[in-house]
Amino acid sequence: MAFDIEMIKGVYSNMAERVDKARSIVGKPLTLSEKILYSHLWDGIPKEAFARGKDYVDFAPDRIACQDATAQMALLQFMQAGKAKVAVPTTVHCDHLIQAKEGAAKDLKHANTVSSEVFNFLESVSNKYGIGFWKPGAGIIHQVVLENYAFPGGMMIGTDSHTVNAGGLGMVAIGVGGADAVDVMAGMAWELKFPKLIGVRLTGKLSGWTAPKDVILKVAEILTVKGGTGAIVEYFGPGATSMSCTGKGTICNMGAEIGATTSTFGYDESMERYLRATDRADVADAANAVKEHLTADAEVYANPEDYFDQVIDINLSELGPLLNGPFTPDLSTTVGAEMTKKATDNDWPLKVEWGLIGSCTNSSYEDLSRASSIAQQALDKGLKIKAELGINPGSEQVRYTAERDGILGIFENLEAKIFTNACGPCIGQWARYSDPKNAPKNSIVHSFNRNFAKRADGNPNTHAFVASPEITAAIAVAGRLDFNPLTDTLINENGEEVMFDEPTGWELPPKGFEVEENGYLAPEADGSHVQVTVKDDSERLQLLTPFEPLGSSITGAKLLIKAFGKCTTDHISMAGPWLRFRGHLDNIANNTLIGGVNAFNKQTNFVKNQLTGDYGGVPDTARAYKKAGIKTIVVGDHNYGEGSSREHAAMQPRHLGVAAVIVKSFARIHETNLKKQGMLGLTFNNEADYDLIQENDTFNFIDLNEFAPGKQLTLEAVHEDGTKDTIKLNHTYNQAQIEWYNEGSALNLIKKANA
Repeated sequence: MAFDIEMIKGVYSNMAERVDKARSIVGKPLTLSEKILYSHLWDGIPKEAFARGKDYVDFAPDRIACQDATAQMALLQFMQAGKAKVAVPTTVHCDHLIQAKEGAAKDLKHANTVSSEVFNFLESVSNKYGIGFWKPGAGIIHQVVLENYAFPGGMMIGTDSHTVNAGGLGMVAIGVGGADAVDVMAGMAWELKFPKLIGVRLTGKLSGWTAPKDVILKVAEILTVKGGTGAIVEYFGPGATSMSCTGKGTICNMGAEIGATTSTFGYDESMERYLRATDRADVADAANAVKEHLTADAEVYANPEDYFDQVIDINLSELGPLLNGPFTPDLSTTVGAEMTKKATDNDWPLKVEWGLIGSCTNSSYEDLSRASSIAQQALDKGLKIKAELGINPGSEQVRYTAERDGILGIFENLEAKIFTNACGPCIGQWARYSDPKNAPKNSIVHSFNRNFAKRADGNPNTHAFVASPEITAAIAVAGRLDFNPLTDTLINENGEEVMFDEPTGWELPPKGFEVEENGYLAPEADGSHVQVTVKDDSERLQLLTPFEPLGSSITGAKLLIKAFGKCTTDHISMAGPWLRFRGHLDNIANNTLIGGVNAFNKQTNFVKNQLTGDYGGVPDTARAYKKAGIKTIVVGDHNYGEGSSREHAAMQPRHLGVAAVIVKSFARIHETNLKKQGMLGLTFNNEADYDLIQENDTFNFIDLNEFAPGKQLTLEAVHEDGTKDTIKLNHTYNQAQIEWYNEGSALNLIKKANA
């Protein structure tokens, strides 16, 4: 039986009336995305049609999911909200704070030792406030959600950008910052700009070496890392219905890498099969009763150009296996000759040192079974693996079932290392090097979603390429980036030339899923007696002090850093070893923007302190300005804040005295996070004005006292020689968001409302 089945039935009981009303108001057939959005309005029954990409709308999500790295700050904020219990079903999953090094048993034991303070805090807060808690080792948040909580037609938010994985079960599932989650936990509406809609029509059928992963790798090539910003991507067509549910999840998962608000698929038989296989026949039965509302109206998919803002066509029968990378998830290359040429031309290392299979993107039973078929062939054909191979199962249920069925044993016979059911290398929790900054240039291939520089192992010289699990396994055996398993032979230990056959696998376990201990702890019905303690001298946790409003007059502000080129949340607030400080704002602030490239000297973590004339680290320089009572400004390029949902990338600069972040364009979640923390997130009206910003500039906001929706702000940049430039800045704040700014943060406004 499913968790929260009565809540799910309640959603379905309202759906027909709300969808019919929305269709009447909009005046045309509806996409699946619109059906879910309009049936989750905060006000209930739809009363007006919303303009895509323009109108801010209040929604009522069905549930919330948090992973341990982001849950710390989210729950520290919720503790200030004045509520006795969360208002909607919420879960916390401990998957980020487990470092991959020696193997599952030792790594999990080590994590439970070094992070016990954090795990105990999360468990006690969850118990106190009615939150379901998944222990370390239980699995990766998004795989666990897909197996237990996701349901067709639902809406959820999660404090991780890959929350979108649940779109594989027909949800609108959206990654948010912790402050957004706190709003919903506290029983308030969740605000989102009504998304644009991108339709992806899939024809043909996957076969041979081509996998669902290749679909999203192709979409990333087409749309780039920012092409989906502000949009929901809805997949449909015969190619979509022929795909497994977990395959759909893989595609939706990596939608975060194109900046999409989320991605989703219409309810179909593969989803029903998955629900029944994961002991949720009651959800499948309930969904079947309203299935016409759990996919788009027929006219939409028949004539998609009339209903989507953009339509992309992909013929799966013509799609081949791809490798995306290095350093960005949208640089797509076909395996074989094209990769050989591109790698040679760009001096990418052809030797592959590691293959890594898992992460929230590709850690299902199906993924492991298909990759294991390649591993078994290597054993049967006498091939010795040339690269090292690491495996992260997605959940304890997947791990236990895969071990029962001999899948993990196959990998182990190939000398692979089985890591914990956790994120591990995908998020930088990988003890690969003792000194990653000075580690050698090399290539790795993985089935993860992100491959930014230093992302997996902290080594800026690691060239990471993203591929399907089966291609990852084959390349790991060959040890070569230029290997094409469709056409190339390998020499086995007997000196014979052998080739791989096409991979095979199972959509679902033939003998069903099985698990002895899934790692779930239900909260007490009344947790009012539970004590939550945070030590004053803790290095891992710190109670929050409310931010003071920045005010309507910001003058004399100094430039902290003008970031050059790509500046993701990994650049603004690195993961890896810094994850241990995610619950301690002052400590983690010491990594603020240390990965951002200074436009004036092209170095990282080396900026000018205008008070002394000296150069130093970004956090130290920011603290010097803050101590002197001087506000600072951060300037950035396009898609600033791309990547993770981590609100730390907004809270840390705010804590260090940054008043405004001014860029050419923002990634959606990061822009919202800045707003939530009471900061100014602004864009250049003229992108070329980025070039006007000089290293010794001082800034004055001329008309901040007139801050209003739709009204530009004016910035005066005073240069060292006394000359000035007047720069017009745009923003997307509505009146409610301006109130967040006026109060110092959205949380301050919540506390005020609950006082």
